[in-house]
Amino acid sequence: MLGPVILAASRSDRMRRLISAAPVTKQVVDRFIPGESVTDIVPIIEELTGRGLELTMDVVGEDITTPEQAGAARDAYLTLIDRLRELGLGERVEMSVKLSMFGQALEGGHELALANVRPVVEAAAAIGTTVTLDAEDHTTLDSMFAIHEELRRDFPQTGCVIQAYLFRTEADARRLADSGSRVRLVKGAYKEPAEVAYQQKHEIDKAYVRILRTLMDGEGYPMVGSHDPRLISIAQELARRAGRKPDEYEFQMLYGIRSDEHLRLAAEGHRMRVYTAYGTDWYGYFMRRLAEKPANLRFFLRSMVSKG
Repeated sequence: MLGPVILAASRSDRMRRLISAAPVTKQVVDRFIPGESVTDIVPIIEELTGRGLELTMDVVGEDITTPEQAGAARDAYLTLIDRLRELGLGERVEMSVKLSMFGQALEGGHELALANVRPVVEAAAAIGTTVTLDAEDHTTLDSMFAIHEELRRDFPQTGCVIQAYLFRTEADARRLADSGSRVRLVKGAYKEPAEVAYQQKHEIDKAYVRILRTLMDGEGYPMVGSHDPRLISIAQELARRAGRKPDEYEFQMLYGIRSDEHLRLAAEGHRMRVYTAYGTDWYGYFMRRLAEKPANLRFFLRSMVSKG
């Protein structure tokens, strides 16, 4: 299986240098990450919202080594929020943040990440939107969930992400559904050991359906993060059985993947949110997109060969 190999490469400085230097890389990266700055990304935001879609914005970057870098990451999100306010699009665009980018892995990282993310959540609320805390590898999740719980005391709309491939997630889903949380369910995109995570696709898919049923039957707001047509159909049926209205759950898909499906779901009256990343530190995000789906890797390799 190539997925684990690609995920291992996502942590390799040597592979980062090799892939970043390849002439074709930027062309392929642009498929998933359509800009490096707020100025670059504004036309994308305007185009997608103009077509009836909603967005969640991710400023890419995870390899934070100093508190100053964590503060710069916070400021990048504040700049984005200020631009959304100017555009009048706050209610259509939320933010996704990785707490590692806000200093979670540094000394005193839990408190540092909370201190950095809080002003972002406050600013988002002021323009009518919210923030979702992305899930990272399993060692970070207790801290993420604790920060999520703390933020929800003042900003109950703050969301979080759970990953179907982790054994712990069914229990996490029950707790979050009972508390009325906004929860994005994804399959998972980090290299996790067999002691904590399912390794086979069919096991992950079955877990995804079990967890999604818990979320749909619960008191919260499910966000279905999947491009899998079968899982999308199952989500629609579970929502119907749970008596959910179209504005009581949503679908989320990545920018650059199955764009026609984004528009189809929106045209059918579903809430459809496009996860759109931008920034200069794109390597880790890009490699996980390749690992998630063999077609993405084939697209990259074919492009490298054709340009070689």
